[in-house]
Amino acid sequence: MSTLLIVEGSPPEIMAAGHFEADAFLATIKILAPGTACRPVAPEDVVPGEIFTGVDGVIFTGSGGPWPADAPEVAPWRDAMKVAMDTGLPIWGSCNGMQLAALVLGGAVGPSPNGIEIGVTRGMKITEAGQTHPLMAGRSDGYAVACMHRDEVQRLPEGAILIASNAHCPIQAFVYEKDGVDFWGAQYHPELEPKGVAGHIRRASIYSSFADLAADLEQGDTAAAAAARLGTTPQAFAPQNRARELVNWLAHVAARKAERVTVA
Repeated sequence: MSTLLIVEGSPPEIMAAGHFEADAFLATIKILAPGTACRPVAPEDVVPGEIFTGVDGVIFTGSGGPWPADAPEVAPWRDAMKVAMDTGLPIWGSCNGMQLAALVLGGAVGPSPNGIEIGVTRGMKITEAGQTHPLMAGRSDGYAVACMHRDEVQRLPEGAILIASNAHCPIQAFVYEKDGVDFWGAQYHPELEPKGVAGHIRRASIYSSFADLAADLEQGDTAAAAAARLGTTPQAFAPQNRARELVNWLAHVAARKAERVTVA
């Protein structure tokens, strides 16, 4: 099985309150790929050397912090992304994780002109390139995934490939596969159950004004009426469906690992 580093995206003060973005990945990967070894780390621990021994892939989570990805306070995470990219290992980034990658690769991020997107994605469109990319295997237009973000990638890095988009956020997923970098990412959160978004809404945060969504998110995986109000179905929230991108990325990690073993 594979071994993954999971770079925790929340700052220490958020973690001190018991909120870890890595937890959703740990729970979902346990379902998708039992036996996968996951090692949560802080960004300052991501340095060249022994930390990557035996590692097959790296995940950058979303962030519970108050800062945009280009803020000075987020420098440790940007530095960690640079180090991870230099390894050539497959990297996954959710939400803030994708924004970090875009910045490191020369793109730009900023507040969405459409405001906060929260609940589940709506009106998703897979690009022509995305239709044949393995990241989107099993997906079709209109898919719904947990989402919550204020900021977004506003300019792709040169050489990046846009994979998915919607009216709220033109860059919902992209990949960068050149110059030794192997990055896949999404602005949304395939690692999250809908209940996870409800939890963020119910905590004091920038999402608190969306309290009317919380009850439906808490019931959306079992109640058809609640899911319909969110624009989807309970089946869409089943782990293999909501986390389709992670299913595909984990398969990619395993394939890359097999290639390295063959070469060795």
